[in-house]
Amino acid sequence: MRHPLIIFSHCPVCGNDGFSDNDVKSRRCPHCGFVYYLNPSGATVAFVVNDKGELLVERRKNPPAQGTFDLPGGFADMGETAEEGIAREVFEETGLRVTKARYLFSLPNQYLYSGMTIPTLDLFFCCEVASTAELRAGDDAAECLWVPLHELSPQQFGLHSISQGVERFLREHAANQEKP
Repeated sequence: MRHPLIIFSHCPVCGNDGFSDNDVKSRRCPHCGFVYYLNPSGATVAFVVNDKGELLVERRKNPPAQGTFDLPGGFADMGETAEEGIAREVFEETGLRVTKARYLFSLPNQYLYSGMTIPTLDLFFCCEVASTAELRAGDDAAECLWVPLHELSPQQFGLHSISQGVERFLREHAANQEKP
């Protein structure tokens, strides 16, 4: 896979067109010396389980993976914590208000956006909401559904890291159910 920095040919500081590879993770400007590292963008993902043991899933409204299952979430904004970001994303996409967000795990990801592959670090949270009564699809969600955990398959989720995250969540949930 080509490193995403390959598409940057001009220095973002001085505009010189000699911006070139510095090492496998960065590009350097020979004119002003600026070195740029393209680090992953922080993205958040929510697992919201209701009192019936159903997981809140969305159907994706937009590419990539349009029409497949997804979980509420998205990119954290500048100046925002991951917890603030997941609360905002859940509200924008579902109308639900997060009252508690507990970090579970992270997965590296590659996200195709406007023809460019963006490296992300997806942060998965278990979220509690104030009420499920205000559920409605918004923003990137075409539809919101409650799906029983035992009916879910990771293959229903079109984004690779979400599919991996759902697989891990279901495996850990099953293991916790077996404990006395």
